[in-house]
Amino acid sequence: MVTHSAQTMSNQDFYHTTVLLHEAVDGLAIKEDGTYVDVTFGGGGHSRLILSKLGPKGRLIAFDQDEDAWRNKPDDDRLTPVTENFMYMRRFLRLHGITEVDGILADLGVSSFQFDTADRGFSLRFDGPLDMRMDKRGEITAAHILKTYTEPQLHKLFEQYGEVRNSKQLAKHIVDNRKATNVTTIAALKAMLAPVMRGGNPNRYLAQVFQALRIEVNNELGVLKDFLQQSAQCLKPGGRLSVISFHSLEDRLVKQYIKRGVWNDNEESNIVLKAVNNKPIEPTEEEIKVNNRARSARLRVAEKI
Repeated sequence: MVTHSAQTMSNQDFYHTTVLLHEAVDGLAIKEDGTYVDVTFGGGGHSRLILSKLGPKGRLIAFDQDEDAWRNKPDDDRLTPVTENFMYMRRFLRLHGITEVDGILADLGVSSFQFDTADRGFSLRFDGPLDMRMDKRGEITAAHILKTYTEPQLHKLFEQYGEVRNSKQLAKHIVDNRKATNVTTIAALKAMLAPVMRGGNPNRYLAQVFQALRIEVNNELGVLKDFLQQSAQCLKPGGRLSVISFHSLEDRLVKQYIKRGVWNDNEESNIVLKAVNNKPIEPTEEEIKVNNRARSARLRVAEKI
């Protein structure tokens, strides 16, 4: 076993620069003998810092559906790795004999490693397959969506998940042109979209399209809703939830659930969490200079009532 005093974080930098590292972990108000969950192990930065604050009787359960993430697993008996999507958090906690925990952390961003690996299809910077699966075992890829979704489905997807300005025109353009063009690579998609891109920044437009496809491929908002509800069920009274989001759609869901415990305005509130920070915690200018990807991060911390 690697003791908590021997934990290091710098050797994981090749994989992922952890965003809001100390702020997110401090938000958990860690007890040395507590049980904690990191539902997005990723580069292991948050998990390693949690382990460094736990005593010998502390426990950490970490989830990550991306098999590449586990190259970073520390050799520590207090860590229980779960190679599954965190939508199954409550089920796997029960399988490990855990009904309640002291804190749960989620970093909802795509890892630097995923962005920097061309064949994962997450980044505009490379050519590669239109994949975007966080779990390689999944069947639906971005290429599959572009090939099979109807025009109304694509319109809704780009409008709701990407907030693309001309989403209706974009959807029609894809459907009209996809038979003649085999859109299976990032380069092919860029070429197809060139005639309909709007605004002065093509990369921003493409980023919105990519965001929409990635959210759909991985059912990110559905998973987030399930996770928030399960977190409220799994936390002990006084337990903490610490969530980092990277776009307004995620942050809105987190904020709404903490505030009201429901998703729709016409539903009666079912408040089980209270906000620790009324406004989201944002990265410092110094952190953004070191890691530009941190610029859109927002951290919300809540406590189980």
